[in-house]
Amino acid sequence: MSNLIFITGGSGFLGTYLIKELLDKNYRVRALCRTNKIPLFMPEGVAGRVEWMNGDILDPYSVEEGMRDADAVIHAAAKVSFLDSERKAMFQANVEGTANVVNTAIERNIPRMVYVSSVAALGRRKEGERVDEKSQWIDNSLNSQYGISKHLAEMEVWRAIAEGLNAVIVNPATILGFGDWNQSSSAIFRSVYEGYPWYTHGINGFVDVEDVASIIVRLMESSIHSERFILSGETLCFSDLFRLIAEAFGKKPPYLEATPFLAAIAWRVEKLKSLFSKHPPLITRESARIALSKTVFDNGKILEALPGYRFNPIKNTVYKACQSYMKEMLNKAG
Repeated sequence: MSNLIFITGGSGFLGTYLIKELLDKNYRVRALCRTNKIPLFMPEGVAGRVEWMNGDILDPYSVEEGMRDADAVIHAAAKVSFLDSERKAMFQANVEGTANVVNTAIERNIPRMVYVSSVAALGRRKEGERVDEKSQWIDNSLNSQYGISKHLAEMEVWRAIAEGLNAVIVNPATILGFGDWNQSSSAIFRSVYEGYPWYTHGINGFVDVEDVASIIVRLMESSIHSERFILSGETLCFSDLFRLIAEAFGKKPPYLEATPFLAAIAWRVEKLKSLFSKHPPLITRESARIALSKTVFDNGKILEALPGYRFNPIKNTVYKACQSYMKEMLNKAG
């Protein structure tokens, strides 16, 4: 009988691709999710092969039941937000939730765990400085509250590793692919499609969601432990990424450069608009600051650990995702 893998955040963007990757490798999958709603972008025939559990990582009973008889755990559940109003809930989910997961894993003697962190947990540096796995967290104004929450969550995992948990940590850069474009990093596609005019010359790391899922499963299957790995396929300027997305959609690319002064105006305008529309703003003070920063993430360590692995070119990732988004819109219209 195939091994049973327990995954948190199974109905999320990355979780959906992780489930498919695990099922393709003939693992049995038990997934924890907070609602019965299965993502529309989950491939047909996948959801029915999963043992779904309604629950929350903040609920010890849910986590304990999920780990029953599990051979490995992939902790991918997290809350990503740049809104002040959601800060408390984000810290609870990311820090307290992670502590609950690793504590239960130790109690249950789980043989293997992969924790999905973020490059945000490594902290941001001065303009253009490279960040690798040896980089130490530095408190500064460039770090988002999300980044702080993931850094503190990582501390819980490292503490559990010191207590004997066999675990490995991955730090994905901004994940791109086909998902729910009203949530997480997939919202980048929606903003470009809808003609959002602003762009920046900020620099960031980007990675294909399928690469992240594939590498996580490979690491789960490996004997590597007590290590962290940055998962970044390419370093791109935000303006170049927006141009790639616009070209794939056949849309006009953003045409207004968001200087620090104009970015400050833009996030305030978006905040005001959100009060009337009741929709989250497309840009916040924190996300504007990140979009202006220039951070390069080094992916050398994971390429050394997985000889021969090649990341998908981001240009291909963008084109494939845009084709899927347009197909979804046509299906809804039909």
